[in-house]
Amino acid sequence: MTDSSKNLTTDPVIQEGKFFAASGYLFLLCFVPLVLKRGNKFAEFHGRQGLVLFIFELAAGILKAIPVVGDVVFSFAFVVLAIASLAGIVRVMMNEYWEMPVVHDIAKKMTL
Repeated sequence: MTDSSKNLTTDPVIQEGKFFAASGYLFLLCFVPLVLKRGNKFAEFHGRQGLVLFIFELAAGILKAIPVVGDVVFSFAFVVLAIASLAGIVRVMMNEYWEMPVVHDIAKKMTL
């Protein structure tokens, strides 16, 4: 999927799922597009990526229990994942199916 082939502003699937796709990048709200907009390709695409980011956030939170190293890893992961979530929301607002590096590879293997 290239960005230019998926940047369709008049696509009703994108317009219908846009709000839900954007909410999918906000922590626990990743389940919103996966449950409420099941069948909407745009919302599910971004919801899956949001779910992978959420799982990474949970893993970083668990690692925080390790003294010193856990705090550093958590802080770094928090910044990186926040930037990734923001980038995902921006791409949703641009009506794009953006394949987030690493995250998309994991998300496309998930069956829900």
